[in-house]
This record gives sequence, C-alpha cells and structure tokens, in this order.
Amino acid sequence: MKIRIKIGKVEIFATLKETATADQVLAALPMTSSARTWGEEVYFQVPVSAALEAEAKQVVVPGTVCFWTQGNCLALPYGRTPISKGTECRLADRCNILGTLEGDFKTLLGGVRDGDPVSVE
Repeated sequence: MKIRIKIGKVEIFATLKETATADQVLAALPMTSSARTWGEEVYFQVPVSAALEAEAKQVVVPGTVCFWTQGNCLALPYGRTPISKGTECRLADRCNILGTLEGDFKTLLGGVRDGDPVSVE
C-alpha cells in the first residue's frame, strides 16, 4: 500500500509492508501532525498506539518508514542521527519497520524544519 506524506512544501511517497502496525496507520488515515527533526531524521506524532513487533530494529537503512512505539510517532530516517556510530542510521530506540520511502528522500527530507505541518493520506 502506498501513502503520500506532505511535510511543509515537501511531498514524498512511501510503500508500506503488511504488518499489524502498518494496518493501524492505514486505518487512521488521513492524519495531520507537526514535524520534528533529530539529526537526519524527521518524525511526527500520529493517532496510533502499537506494541513493539518482533522485527523491530534500532539501526536501519536510510529511507525506512518506522513507527516509534514509545512516542507514537512515524519516523523517517534518511541519514545519521546524534547517536549514530560511523555512517549508520540509528534511531532513538527499536522501532517497528513499516516500509520504505520512494524517490530522492534525502534531498526532500533535508529541507524539512521543526514545526512544518504534516499530512498523511
């Protein structure tokens, strides 16, 4: 399933896998939020609460769509965060893996600022 994420003037698409958390996110669409940044990661709170899944990871490939269970947030990492070691993409905690971003997500997400409005549909 594909979703469209608008953050400020940025529009990006993602393909979600079939997981319990992805199903919850899809059921909650459309949704709005406010963007936050943490190093090269954009995250935003969503009206979903989910348990940590068995395949949850803390170190992911840039462009992975993640769900941070402790903050009820979608996380879109596209590079290094403040706790990365070397060139890895390390999230604050283990997160559920929902899918992947499409296109030139590094350039697009690099222009996002704290407080930018978010809509997901």
